[in-house]
Amino acid sequence: MATSAVSGNSISCTTSISSISSFNNFRNRNPNLLLGRRSFLLYNWRRRSFYVCNVASDQKQKMKDSSSDEGFTLDVFQPDSTSVLSSIKYHAEFTPSFSPEKFELPKAYYATAESVRDMLIINWNATYDLYEKMNAKQAYYLSMEFLQGRALLNAVGNLGLTGPYAEALTKLGYSLEDVARQEPDAALGNGGLGRLASCFLDSMATLNYPAWGYGLRYRYGLFKQLITKDGQEEVAENWLEMGNPWEIVRNDISYPVKFYGKVIEGADGRKEWVGGEDITAVAYDVPIPGYNTKTTINLRLWSTKLAAEAFDLRAFNDGDHAKAYEAQKKAEKICYILYPGDDSLEGKTLRLKQQYTLCSASLQDIIARFERRSGNTVNWDQFPEKVAVQMNDTHPTLCIPEILRVLMDVKGLSWKQAWEITQRTVAYTNHTVLPEALEKWSLTLLRELLPRHVEIIAMIDEELLHTIVAEYGTEDLDLLQEKLNQMRILENVEIPSSVLELLIKFEEGKEQAEEPKVEETQEEGGKDDTKDEETEAVKAETTAEEEETEVKKVDAEEPQAKIARIFGSDPNGQQVVRMANLCVVGGHAVNGVAEIHSEIVKKEVFNEFYELWPEKFQNKTNGVTPRRWLSFCNPELSDIITKWTGSDDWLVNTENLAELRKFADEEELQSEWRKAKRSNKMKIVSLIKEKTGYVVSPDAMFDVQIKRIHEYKRQLLNIFGIVYRYKKMKEMSPEERKEKFVPRVCIFGGKAFATYVQAKRIVKFITDVGATVNHDPEIGDLLKVVFVPDYNVSVAEVLIPGSELSQHISTAGMEASGTSNMKFAMNGCLLIGTLDGANVEIREEVGEDNFFLFGAQAHEIAGLRKERAEGKFVPDPRFEEVKAFVRTGIFGPYNYEELIGSLEGNEGYGRADYFLVGKDFPDYVECQDKVDEAYRDQKKWTKMSILNTAGSSKFSSDRTIHQYARDIWQIEPVELP
Repeated sequence: MATSAVSGNSISCTTSISSISSFNNFRNRNPNLLLGRRSFLLYNWRRRSFYVCNVASDQKQKMKDSSSDEGFTLDVFQPDSTSVLSSIKYHAEFTPSFSPEKFELPKAYYATAESVRDMLIINWNATYDLYEKMNAKQAYYLSMEFLQGRALLNAVGNLGLTGPYAEALTKLGYSLEDVARQEPDAALGNGGLGRLASCFLDSMATLNYPAWGYGLRYRYGLFKQLITKDGQEEVAENWLEMGNPWEIVRNDISYPVKFYGKVIEGADGRKEWVGGEDITAVAYDVPIPGYNTKTTINLRLWSTKLAAEAFDLRAFNDGDHAKAYEAQKKAEKICYILYPGDDSLEGKTLRLKQQYTLCSASLQDIIARFERRSGNTVNWDQFPEKVAVQMNDTHPTLCIPEILRVLMDVKGLSWKQAWEITQRTVAYTNHTVLPEALEKWSLTLLRELLPRHVEIIAMIDEELLHTIVAEYGTEDLDLLQEKLNQMRILENVEIPSSVLELLIKFEEGKEQAEEPKVEETQEEGGKDDTKDEETEAVKAETTAEEEETEVKKVDAEEPQAKIARIFGSDPNGQQVVRMANLCVVGGHAVNGVAEIHSEIVKKEVFNEFYELWPEKFQNKTNGVTPRRWLSFCNPELSDIITKWTGSDDWLVNTENLAELRKFADEEELQSEWRKAKRSNKMKIVSLIKEKTGYVVSPDAMFDVQIKRIHEYKRQLLNIFGIVYRYKKMKEMSPEERKEKFVPRVCIFGGKAFATYVQAKRIVKFITDVGATVNHDPEIGDLLKVVFVPDYNVSVAEVLIPGSELSQHISTAGMEASGTSNMKFAMNGCLLIGTLDGANVEIREEVGEDNFFLFGAQAHEIAGLRKERAEGKFVPDPRFEEVKAFVRTGIFGPYNYEELIGSLEGNEGYGRADYFLVGKDFPDYVECQDKVDEAYRDQKKWTKMSILNTAGSSKFSSDRTIHQYARDIWQIEPVELP
């Protein structure tokens, strides 16, 4: 029997229902009584947000209006398993996504998620209302990717409700883990960029910083990866097919987004962007709970659509169905796919539409919030005091001209005021040194799609040119031209007339100052003949000089022609907009994401800008959240850490992990540590069997490389090393193999971009090697090669805790930071790698003896490539041996000449081993021998593992977010009472 009572703004309920079947019977006997639970949703129409009270026991949840004179309070009970059970049952009945007859795992997941979401919404609304009341400065993190992973375990973990939910689901016949596995990974990202953004949101909420995330709601994600006999194949993600219980559509929050059209000028001189193609961006909100705090911040995702009136009913009834729905499809496809292929003009246009949709909708929302919080009087100079916009890489660059457009064209501010506000508001995080990733967009395409923004970008470019001329002067025109070529936003575009006139004026003044002054000498009579002869000689010499000067004047360029020659554009060159340069110019801060990367940014990528504005450049080494990436994904190891450090305070104060150093030699700790690792390895064994069909031994070393497939990340170096290992094994007797080699399971995971042919060849090669090695009876469990398909966050949460060696082997100087290296180290996995990205700092923190280092260093790379181009490089015989072995066809009939050919020759596109696989190969192979040697001594290996975890405290995203908040955003924590 159940009773329910509603009194004022509180609900109380008691229940003794013990199963879904009895729950359904109760529903049938008491339909009216149970429907009364719909008062569960209480609306307060005086405010913009709604409150959800989920009280399923006789306890109460109370929320006091933040506008009351008594102040803002939030008194929320801590649910127990009984109230959780009732809440899950309620959602199974009244917010169903499935038929009522059964309560199977998928239905259990949705009911559980909706139950958790109710609890999040209480804190979510309270957080939002407090921000409205306090009107504190707020940070907005704009990113094309948010690689969230599954939300259920993270949410209940952060709420401290893992126990009650596990117990409640046990009563329903399920385990929390089995229910959580029903959740698809949110397909909102691809790699480290999106995973970093998600870690940052977790830390912002945990640290109580007023901040939001903004992104796009991709219907089909990047793609789901299938591994077939032909290698990687791509199919659309289906993560939204069953709905998403974590999101709430805000139908009342939508903004118009315009493309194409033209710019007109009003009588008052104000510009207006009119006509063109209009779509609507609709907000979908996802709550992001902090750990051990009531703060719950927001991730707002935009979806695109058109109003129903845009549907051409006449065309449809005439049988032209494609035309009838054409406009809607154009709008909706903007949010279909993450990173659509951009080899075609249509693909490039779609990518630009995505980027502008993110920027336009988000900034309209931010500006509307600023105006609302400002009340009756809006002081735009206060905008940077209330708003910080962080651009995660160059994808949100159009924020800069969009802010300027709104401030000037819509709000009526002057260029000078709008430009100052924009620069004080926006900051830019650089994530790459790869030239192809520093986005450049066709000026023609951009002008067609966003005509007003191109005008504004030209104004920014003109402002920059005047700054450069003022800084470097006009004495050395060649130097000035070099600076302009490196720093301009508009590449290969004519110099603006205001700058040309300035340069011509300077040049004319310089010529006038250099004209020779001929002094006429008038000789008086009465002088002797010698004097006369000398005078005549001087006159003749002067005449010759004058004639030479006249010839030079005839031959000299006119100032205007000279300036045009030096600073003119190439009529055959492409005109592009350099988005990274626009980011640097338009923002007040530029940061790299690891110490070595930030130095490369300053000394190489943006050196000219660094010399001009050194105060803009900072380092913010990346981090990962220790909640998801250690506590929730590796509970056994987390319990050990808590036991030996004395508390679980390390979850928010990771410096406490250093306490483990004191006990690294303790046999008891080492035994517990190995036991936890073994348990996690068994989970990997199950995952591999499920995903690939391969059976691997947990007694082998688990050697893992999981990351986006790219030549610079050098999965090719790894698999070549495995091929060399396999070849040597085949040449030995069984006894020699066992003596020489430690058993290994070599695990790969990662997606190759759909149009990146060479990366897809690498995937194919790895799977071919695995197919041969794994079926070789002579080798058995001594070596296995596994490619885990469709790598995502959930797969990483299984692989990382059980890994023993992790490979971070990019060409030095090419990886900005990496974050998986931090996750592996945090979980006690040893790293083999180059001095690249965050590897440098990880090695410093965990100790040089606990990191397997090899390879050329960043400062050597340019010289090594030059040496290769000059034909001086001599490949190691072992490297040549591997290539010859592959060419025998041992790994199947596929033709790998294109792949191997990229490692040969001295020059040419796609040749000459640009990423130095051959150069680093011998050092890599020898370093792997050291790995085998260390692994044989399990006591030593376990100590090294413990010291990796102990040394990982720096790499918490909490530390990174504190630095962003202090140094870039200038925001302070706002904590719910």
